[in-house]
Amino acid sequence: MRQDQLFGTKNEYSTILVKVSPNVKPADLAETLKKKLRRERREKVGEESFQVQTSDQILKSVNTVLSVINSVLIAIASIALFVGGVGIMNTMYTSILERTKDIGIMKSIGAKDSQILSIFLFEAGIYGFIGGAIGVILGYSISKGAEYVTVMVLQQELLVIHYDPVLIIGALSFSSILGILSGILPARQAANLEPIEALRYE
Repeated sequence: MRQDQLFGTKNEYSTILVKVSPNVKPADLAETLKKKLRRERREKVGEESFQVQTSDQILKSVNTVLSVINSVLIAIASIALFVGGVGIMNTMYTSILERTKDIGIMKSIGAKDSQILSIFLFEAGIYGFIGGAIGVILGYSISKGAEYVTVMVLQQELLVIHYDPVLIIGALSFSSILGILSGILPARQAANLEPIEALRYE
C-alpha cells in the first residue's frame, strides 16, 4: 500500500513554499496568491480555508511569542533577585550576631566604623559574586544540555548557544553589586555597635 493511499494525501498539500524574486515585494505577492486561491477554491474574502503568510509576518509572530517569554523570564528573574537579596541580608545579620564580640575587639583596638563597614560590605559582595557565579554555571549547563538534546532529537543545530564574555562579566558584576546593596543595612548595624556592648554580647 502506498503512503498516499494510507494517509489520504494524494494531491493534497498542507504547506506550499514560494520563493520570491528579488524585484517582487512579498506583501504584493501574498495578495496575488490570495486572490488566485480564492478564485480557484471559489471562496469569499474572510471565508478562506487557507492562510498566506510572508516571512515578515512569521517573524512578527515569533517576536511576539519571544516578547511574552522575555516578560515572563524578567518577572521570574526579578523575584529571584529579590529573594537572593533578602537571603544575603539575612546571612549578613546572622554573621554579625555571631561575630559581635569580634567587632567589639576590633573597635577596642582602634578599628574605625568605616573599616568595619567596608569589611562587611566586602563580605556581602563576595556572597553576591558567588551566587552570580553559581547562576552562570547552572545557566550555561542547562542551555548546553538543551542544545545537546535538540541536536540528538532533531538531528539539526536549530539551537546554538553562544555566550558573550562581556555578558558574563556584567552578570557577575551585577550580582556583586546586588550583594553589596543587600549588605548595607547589616554592615551599618555592625559599624554602629558600641565596643563595650559588643564585648558584653553573649
